[in-house]
This record gives sequence, structure tokens and C-alpha cells, in this order.
Amino acid sequence: MINSDIIAQTKVFVKKTLEGAEGGHDWFHIERVYNNTMLLAKDEAVDQLIVALGALLHDIADAKFYNGDETVGPKMATEFLESIEVDAEIIDHVVKIINNISFKSSLKVDGASVAKPFTSLELQVVQDADRLDAIGAIGIARAFNYGGFKNREMYNPEILPNVKMTKEEYKKSTAPTINHFYEKLLLLKDKMNTETGIKLAAQRHLYMVAFLDQFYNEWNGKE
Repeated sequence: MINSDIIAQTKVFVKKTLEGAEGGHDWFHIERVYNNTMLLAKDEAVDQLIVALGALLHDIADAKFYNGDETVGPKMATEFLESIEVDAEIIDHVVKIINNISFKSSLKVDGASVAKPFTSLELQVVQDADRLDAIGAIGIARAFNYGGFKNREMYNPEILPNVKMTKEEYKKSTAPTINHFYEKLLLLKDKMNTETGIKLAAQRHLYMVAFLDQFYNEWNGKE
């Protein structure tokens, strides 16, 4: 059961913390992931409060905006949840979601496969919700918004996608935005966990494929 007061306080905290954030990782991203999470949670036997808090706090301090420091987000979430006296067991689960939700967490480190240290149905639901916001029309918009934010090329035919990046290579990549489709976005369809997430991801995946076809036709002056 969701404690509406805890959720309300968390929303206020997240909105304030992310004020002025890059457009693909701002409050509206959080709100969409939260809405996706609650949609997916309807069909899963999950703790509603944990998935709600996981969604709201999953990007409270994305490492890419903190010089790659992956400890800032979990620390910030923990301190906030403790300040509003959330049970320690719930805080621990939410922090584990934050630590394990990202795509890069599934990548190899120094060439070695990473064994997932934690999994739960709650993590799977929030992860699906976050990944849904990375694909489809919104995903395309977010990719180019972040590319512009980092002053990256949209596309460069001479720079090929690297689909076998390690976690370190992924974090340091400055490749054109189109490469990101092949290095992450087009891979997400097959990484979904829930039945509803799989269904929604399939639709959004097809939209991205059609976009890329149109993009290359326009780039190369074809009809």
C-alpha cells in the first residue's frame, strides 16, 4: 500500500533537486517513469511503495552529471528517505534499485561479465519503466536532446557504432547520437522484464526503426 504523504514529500524533493536539469533527465523524465511504473505495477505482485519510490528517486543524481560518481544518487536518496523516517528495509530496497537499474550496469567491466548482485520484481518493474522512456518517440527526443547538450554530432558515417563496449567505454563515449541507437536504444526491446513492458517496448522499437530508415533516406538525399 502506498503512503500518499511519503510520495507527496518525495515528489517535492525530486522536483526541487532536479530544477534546471538537462531536459532528458529532468522532473518530467521522472514523472513519465513514475507513471510507467505504476502502469506496469498493476499487473505485477510488487510492493507499491517501493516501486513508486524507486521510480521517483532512480535518477536523483545521475552519475553522468556528477563526473561518473555512482555513489551520489544512492547517498542522496538514502539521506532524504531517512529524513522523512521511511523504514530502513524499504530504503535498502530502493537504494538497490537505484544501484542496479541502469543499462551500463549490465555491461562488462574490464572485459569481464558482471554478475548481477541484486534482482527483485520491484527492480524489474522500475527498470522496464525507465527503459520505456528511453525508446520510441520520447527516447528519440531524449537522445538528441542529450547529444545537443554535450555538443555531439548527430551522425558521422565514418564513426561506426561500438556494440561491444565495456562499462568504462560506455561511460566515456562521445560518439554521435545515431550511434547510441545501436549501442543501447535498439537493444532495450530484448532486455525487458515484464509482459506489459515487452509489449510496449515492441511498439516503440518499431517506431525507432522507422525513424532511422527515414533519417538515412533524408541524409543521403533519397526519396
